[in-house]
Amino acid sequence: MKIQFLGAAGEVTGSRHSIEATVGGQKARFMVDFGMFQGGREATTKNLEPLPFPPKEIDFVVLTHAHIDHSGLLPRLCAQGFAGPIYCTDATFELLKILLPDSAHLQRSDLERAERRQKAGKWRGDLPVTLYSMEEAELALEQCEILPYGKTVELGQGISLEFQNAGHILGSAIAVIDITEDHAKKKRCVFSGDIGMKGKLLMPDPTKISQADVVVVESTYGDRLHKTLADTESELIDVVSNTLSAHGNIVIPAFAVGRTQEILFLLIDLVRRNLLPHLSIWVDSPMATAATHLTQHFFSQLDKESQSTLGWFKKNPGAVDLRFIADVEESKALNKIKGGAIIISASGMCDAGRIVHHLQNNLPRAQNAIVITGFQAYGSLGRRLVDKAAKVRLFGEEVTVRASIHTIGGLSAHADQAGLLDWLRGFKSAPKSVFVVHGEPEASAVLAQAIREDLEWENVIIPERLHSYSC
Repeated sequence: MKIQFLGAAGEVTGSRHSIEATVGGQKARFMVDFGMFQGGREATTKNLEPLPFPPKEIDFVVLTHAHIDHSGLLPRLCAQGFAGPIYCTDATFELLKILLPDSAHLQRSDLERAERRQKAGKWRGDLPVTLYSMEEAELALEQCEILPYGKTVELGQGISLEFQNAGHILGSAIAVIDITEDHAKKKRCVFSGDIGMKGKLLMPDPTKISQADVVVVESTYGDRLHKTLADTESELIDVVSNTLSAHGNIVIPAFAVGRTQEILFLLIDLVRRNLLPHLSIWVDSPMATAATHLTQHFFSQLDKESQSTLGWFKKNPGAVDLRFIADVEESKALNKIKGGAIIISASGMCDAGRIVHHLQNNLPRAQNAIVITGFQAYGSLGRRLVDKAAKVRLFGEEVTVRASIHTIGGLSAHADQAGLLDWLRGFKSAPKSVFVVHGEPEASAVLAQAIREDLEWENVIIPERLHSYSC
């Protein structure tokens, strides 16, 4: 069996792993995830790279969750000839129906906007690239097949799959794949996907797996520890209170799926506990709106604390003035609000979508605050803000950064180093091979060393992109 790492190797985005095995006298090939690279021009180049093998040779895709860095190039893969099933959980499928068409729409909108600005002489540099169309996104959805948590299914001779809850976002899964090659013993391969924090908002704790021969584990925050929820709450309370007292706006870039809902639930809960006053919150992202409604639909998959908060808000709807923005004109109208608003908008790394307009409008005003709550990849606009850039280029124009920038890390949907090690300790014996992926080089290196030292596991590998490894 061979695993080839086509993305998320030495970086966080672009998760896609190719597995090749010989079963029943024939070569089988499948993918775990097929995500989009994010962050700058280099990401665009990687997204356009052809696969090292024809897409039609892929038998099936196992999708761990709906985030674009794991699912975002599925339409392009299908358009290039992949015709097999895409296995995912029910909630992941429902989220994909929101995310993939929206991704196609944003690509087309960004290109059309850039073309208009280019004609007006206001655009410099290369035009954005569209990776797939709305129609291709819809076609990819038709290839999805739903698999519930905890059920083992045979995907073909010698290969079976079971999903367990990863506790990351709605529908997120750990993929447990058993492969019995010709003339060989069964091997269990466990792909972590993205592992959630224990005790995090909305989601249950990630499921621990007791046995594996091969483990592929994420390392987004493998080199650090997150703030406690209590410290996170205290920091958020200070930022919100001080900004509202200064008659400013709070702008929160947030991934539409997962992070937006966590922030909403946290703010509502802080009001419920009288730690924040009545708030005016605008959620300006059609995708986030749909995902929030979907979160309510999958009420039974939430943790007990979040169920309690949601129940309280349903009984006290006036405690928070919560509005979901439907159309572009309503979104533009937010620019007229000079103070007192909390605006939550996508994308989470600030590279596309309505958040860019809100940053353009709010960054120049010192009384405003920008709250960064999630990982910001190298090359992204969000990363430049975190790194204290004095000016940023938005829509081809330089914008001065006068608003205060706050990074609040305790809301991460990803486990920190302690959380990842805790999850790995669930294996009763050391896997034969552990591959550390989905992290920037330092984060992956630190986690790999921690696994060697703390767990005393020996064969811990940080794979290189496009390289193949025998297992």
